[in-house]
Amino acid sequence: MKKPGFETRAVHSGREDLAGLGVHAPPIDLSTTYPVGSMGGIGECFDALAQGGPLRDNPIYARLHNPTVVRFEKALAALEGAEEAVAFASGMAALTAVLLAARQGGKHVVACRPVYGGTDHLLDSGLLGVEVTWTHPHHVSRALRPDTALVVVETPANPTLALIDIARVVAQAGEVPVLVDSTFATPVLQNPLALGASLVLHSATKFLGGHGDVMGGVVATNAGWAARLRQVRIATGGVLHPEAGYMLHRGLATLPVRVRESQRGAMFLAKRLASHPAVSRTWYPGLPGGDAEGLLGRQMRGPGCLLSFEVVGGAKAAAQVMERVELLTPAVSLGSVDSLIQHPASLTHRVVDEKLREASGISAGMLRVSVGLESPEDLWADLQRALEGVRLLGHGGGEGSEKSRCPSGDAVLVG
Repeated sequence: MKKPGFETRAVHSGREDLAGLGVHAPPIDLSTTYPVGSMGGIGECFDALAQGGPLRDNPIYARLHNPTVVRFEKALAALEGAEEAVAFASGMAALTAVLLAARQGGKHVVACRPVYGGTDHLLDSGLLGVEVTWTHPHHVSRALRPDTALVVVETPANPTLALIDIARVVAQAGEVPVLVDSTFATPVLQNPLALGASLVLHSATKFLGGHGDVMGGVVATNAGWAARLRQVRIATGGVLHPEAGYMLHRGLATLPVRVRESQRGAMFLAKRLASHPAVSRTWYPGLPGGDAEGLLGRQMRGPGCLLSFEVVGGAKAAAQVMERVELLTPAVSLGSVDSLIQHPASLTHRVVDEKLREASGISAGMLRVSVGLESPEDLWADLQRALEGVRLLGHGGGEGSEKSRCPSGDAVLVG
């Protein structure tokens, strides 16, 4: 039998044991501990789990193994074409585990901006004893050192939607493992492992869950890396709760449908924003000039569900748009069935130094939209209403027309 298509794998992966259990929906195993029964061999079972290996007989303790979480991991691995996947309590917990596991190869990391603000902060802060060199994706090889343990990229990038050629980065990295944060693309649109990356990370809170009601993170990779990540997860306790594992597994079944429909809406909105007089720039890979590397169709199977745009008038004008929207929700996060709008400079990327933000293209007037499943026409009508009057604010020389007079930190954008 040929390999099932993506949609079929999204529905059926991770459910292989259900018929044997005599159930249709995956059960949720909430046990924190498991009776050991006979003591014969239980020590070896514990050792195997503690070393990051698969279940041999008894789960022993929920921090070591949970069958509900494992179903989600198997399903995600199937969608990414990975040997295994390891789930965590959040995307940042997943990234932390990768950085700690990578320390076996050295303390130096090469990374490319922009990335999610939390990722930027964790790398730049040195909290985990990591030294980071930030570089352009074309110059990764120049930044490598003998103690470089990892290369970190995010594509599409948050929040500029810039695309990075994964295969080119992998070639430059040589023997150094490459981690790709593919949260924006999802497995529907991009599979970094097939392009040579060693690890692909998702903030499962976003598209994989898809409904804004569950938090988690997951890394898909090979068996060796997976064992190291499970060791870190066991030692640090960043485990995914089984209820979250169940909800994330359930979310995968509708992931292809949700992503493709949201992408349709994003394309609709991006084209209209690009020609609106109150918008000075629109970032979206599907627009002319939005795919400088020519990666759509070669690396990505579509331009995605997120877009960003710069409002004429800077931060204060952007704040007005945030306050005027009625259908879009002014809130951080992304990938939900409902559309969200947020101000990166004040929220997701506030922890990044202002000069570094601006150098990465994150301006004070930028807004990021995660397009949901609403009617694109209704979303556009909402944005049009919110943008009314902004053009006059920007061109009339009034308050907010200069960036220096309206720093991003001055505006409270979410009520």
